[in-house]
Amino acid sequence: MSLKCGIVGLPNVGKSTLFNALSNAGAESANFPFCTIDPNVGLVTVPDTRLNKLKELVDPKETLPATIEFVDIAGLVKGASEGKGKGNAFLSHIREVDLIVHVVRCFDDGDVIHVEGSVDPTRDIHIIEDELILKDLETVEKRVDTLKKQSKGGDKKLAEQLAVVERLKEHLEEGNTARTFKAEKEEREIFRDLFLLSNKPVLYACNVSEEDVNTGNAWVDEVKEIAEEHDDEVVTFCAKIEAEIAELEEEEKEMFLEELGLDSAGLDRLIQAAYSNLGLITYFTAGPKEVRAWTIKRGTKAPQAAGVIHTDFERGFIRAETIAYDDYSDLGSEKAAREAGKMRQEGKEYVVKDGDVMLFRFNV
Repeated sequence: MSLKCGIVGLPNVGKSTLFNALSNAGAESANFPFCTIDPNVGLVTVPDTRLNKLKELVDPKETLPATIEFVDIAGLVKGASEGKGKGNAFLSHIREVDLIVHVVRCFDDGDVIHVEGSVDPTRDIHIIEDELILKDLETVEKRVDTLKKQSKGGDKKLAEQLAVVERLKEHLEEGNTARTFKAEKEEREIFRDLFLLSNKPVLYACNVSEEDVNTGNAWVDEVKEIAEEHDDEVVTFCAKIEAEIAELEEEEKEMFLEELGLDSAGLDRLIQAAYSNLGLITYFTAGPKEVRAWTIKRGTKAPQAAGVIHTDFERGFIRAETIAYDDYSDLGSEKAAREAGKMRQEGKEYVVKDGDVMLFRFNV
């Protein structure tokens, strides 16, 4: 599945350092605004201990994890919606992502320039949010003008659409995001094709100092308060530490984390939170050739899950032979699970569960 997370924030909050650690793609990182001119895209592995366990049990020739795309978008500044700081180009990149990962500076360092002159997460979040709202307002105003012209002929349906979009325009003018606009599902369909920036889900990534990586700080608490208003998630990380971790082998990484008193890397938690935020789950296929994690939307039925592997699987779907991951792990093999009666035969209406180990039967 081609799903993208866009990393946004003010200049010098740690976006490119975060991206480098995520993907080792080598995005330029420098102590001045706009060092990243074009968006960098990295395909990032989704950490999943279940895949490692299946690899251990099956011993396949190849193991393929699930992946998710991260896009490093250059720092936005106040006035970006009017084109300041290459703003228009950067905002267009945000339009293409499914989830916004908003990196917020929650550390003080006199050697790292802050574009606004001081550390203030609440102000910084609102600067970015306001620019997204202003750009959306520009988009919605154009739709209002178009619908006004089209509805002059007395078309009732167009008049209803105009009323909804005008309500949305007023909502944005009051400084509210599109995702807080109260509307029925059918009404939201009216402006879905506008791909409004402030309508996208948000995951906050708080970049803290090494001293605060375990405990957080008052700035992180500020971000959490804002996030709670919309049921958004917050992940705390230290970009400097994550950059070091990214250079280590797995065994060294575990030792380093243990020394720091951390259960897991901040980036692992961020990737998993992004994956979850997008409503994604994983199912597995396991055989001697490969063990593989497949990404699907929560609520996907078996034939559509099969179609992620190949369209022929969905078209000719007969059934799915399914073992829950816990059963597979406990019993040690597909054969043992089958003998224990833990392999289920599921049909077209079966909704795939996270962790299912599946074998699809289909007609060519």
